Amino acid sequence: MLFTQKIWYDRELSVLRKPMKTEEIIKSIEAEYLKSDLPIIHVGDTIRVGVRIVEGDKERIQPYEGIVIAKRHGGINETITVRKVFQGVGVERVFLLHSPRVASIKIIRRGKVRRAKLYYLRDRVGKATRVQERFDRPL
Repeated sequence: MLFTQKIWYDRELSVLRKPMKTEEIIKSIEAEYLKSDLPIIHVGDTIRVGVRIVEGDKERIQPYEGIVIAKRHGGINETITVRKVFQGVGVERVFLLHSPRVASIKIIRRGKVRRAKLYYLRDRVGKATRVQERFDRPL
C-alpha cells in the first residue's frame, strides 16, 4: 500500500474518482466566493475603495481613497493596506479584497515604486509622501 492511491468507482456518476486532497477541497469551496471583477492592484497605486456601511436599516457606500502601501496573502484572504492623510493625521485601513463589504475598487493613478511594502511613508510628512506616477501600466 506504500506510494499508492485509493481509487474507487462512483456508481451514480459511473466513473473512477480519486479522493481529493484537503487543499483541493478548500480551493474548490473558496472559488465560488472569489470576486472576478477586481482590477489588478499594485503597491503604490492610488485607489478608491467603495465600502458598504450599514447604519440602522439603511445601507450606503462610503468611498475611501488612498495609496496602497501593502498587499498580503493571496486567494480569498488577500488584503491590501490603504493609507491616506486626513486632517493632518495618517489613517490606514486594511481591506479584504473578496469581502462583501468592499463594493467597488477603482484605480485613480498608478504609482512608480521599487518596494513591495511602503511602510516608510508613515515617517514622511507633507510632500515627501508623494509617489511618482507610472505611465507604462494602463488604469
